[in-house]
Amino acid sequence: MSPISYKDYDGLGLAELVRKKEVQPNELVECAIQEIERHNPNLNAVIHKMYEQAKQSLDMPIPEGRFMGVPMLLKDITQEVKGEPITSGSRSLQQYRAAEDSNYVRKLREVGAIFLGQTNVPEFALMGNTEPAFYGPTKNPWNMGHTPGGSSGGSAAAVASGMVPIAGANDGGGSIRIPAAYCGLFGLKPTRGRTPVGPTVGRNWQGASVDHVLTRSVRDSAAMLDELSVHEKSAAHHAPLFQGSYLDYANIPLEHPMKIAFSFDSPLGTEVHPECREAVLKTVKMLESMGHHVEEKTPAIDGVKLANSYMMMYFGEVAAAIKSSEQVLGRKARFNDVEATTWILGLLGKSMSAEEFVLHLREWDKAAYIMEQFHETYDFYVTPTTAFPPAKIGELDPSPMQKLAINLIGKMRLGSLLKKTGIVDQLATESLMRTPFTQLANLTGQPAMSVPLHQTADGLPCGVQFMAARGSEHLLYQLAGELEESPYWLDFRENPVFQA
Repeated sequence: MSPISYKDYDGLGLAELVRKKEVQPNELVECAIQEIERHNPNLNAVIHKMYEQAKQSLDMPIPEGRFMGVPMLLKDITQEVKGEPITSGSRSLQQYRAAEDSNYVRKLREVGAIFLGQTNVPEFALMGNTEPAFYGPTKNPWNMGHTPGGSSGGSAAAVASGMVPIAGANDGGGSIRIPAAYCGLFGLKPTRGRTPVGPTVGRNWQGASVDHVLTRSVRDSAAMLDELSVHEKSAAHHAPLFQGSYLDYANIPLEHPMKIAFSFDSPLGTEVHPECREAVLKTVKMLESMGHHVEEKTPAIDGVKLANSYMMMYFGEVAAAIKSSEQVLGRKARFNDVEATTWILGLLGKSMSAEEFVLHLREWDKAAYIMEQFHETYDFYVTPTTAFPPAKIGELDPSPMQKLAINLIGKMRLGSLLKKTGIVDQLATESLMRTPFTQLANLTGQPAMSVPLHQTADGLPCGVQFMAARGSEHLLYQLAGELEESPYWLDFRENPVFQA
């Protein structure tokens, strides 16, 4: 099979060729390796290669699952493969080796996927861009001067460039949807508790983070969610198992006009780029032409308060991640073990009280209740996926003066002092200003998807986000399946790296 024809198929298409014996899994693996070796030196999407392990796995019978023989990449956080490193983008974990497969990886093995490596992430998956100090930045296949987003930026760049049709991803604040928006891909964050998290933990980021995939086609995402959906007994959160097939729904048009709310105002009250606003307006017109009832309406949620509650969780999880890294380091963590900004976030986490943490988590449940009421009226809530198109590589780095202050504060361990300065509000605004729309679904537990419906004047993808009530992934897939046929759906094959 030639690399060109390999890139023409999505995951289900490749698996169908394997089932019909028109191509052998080893041929697909070789094609994928060729594409990784061709593009990765420029994109830096894959940071750990597992070629030999993949070839050895072909010596054993491949499970005759839905993705039999399909090459995949996994994200370098939580998606553990026994015996392989997984660093979460941090030098502090470079000596770690997984003791067993994660349940997510086990499910993928059962459907016949072949793993070729792991993809780049920002340290501890903390940023909406993928520029870890340990591995260096991943670049966007549409324009290599720009970020592919984060934290699943390596996976997005790999899929958009044609290395693999599907890559592992997870989403704790937009980490599937943001890279999908920036790379012209489809990305759906499932309902909380829908996909596996074990066996070593019962929740990730207090349940905000959910594992799934990034794909080029809607049907690959839907079929993969069919396979990944699970009632995991040891998990902290459970979504009722869906009595149907998401793949089937992706092929069924919505039966009646939907009531749809939309907004392009940032929940933080900050700027939204004209291209991102245009993406929503264009989508609204298309939805109206499809017969749906669309009106501008925003849920009655205090976006700033919710952003602060998200950041409080964020600080606590960073502090815990740094503390946990000491088991690998074999000593107390030091300032130079992680990036300076990560260390500052950890100091803020250490300075929080248990009372503060609990009170902020309660805001999640209040927002969830409001959104459930909102979805009694509106089937979907539409916003830009991000408030700005992709930033340039390095654009979001701290200034020299900020770096100096960060290093000084970090080395002096002034976390308590930081809290008194009002920096939490400032960090919430500055950190989320470019991506203020995605966190809501993580905190409420709702499913949400980014669809590639717009391209900027500079040729960069710009996604549109759709949210639905908990457990309503099937409705999102139905709508996505229809939108995929529209003339606005971005063709990932038009990006320069894919064509190379």
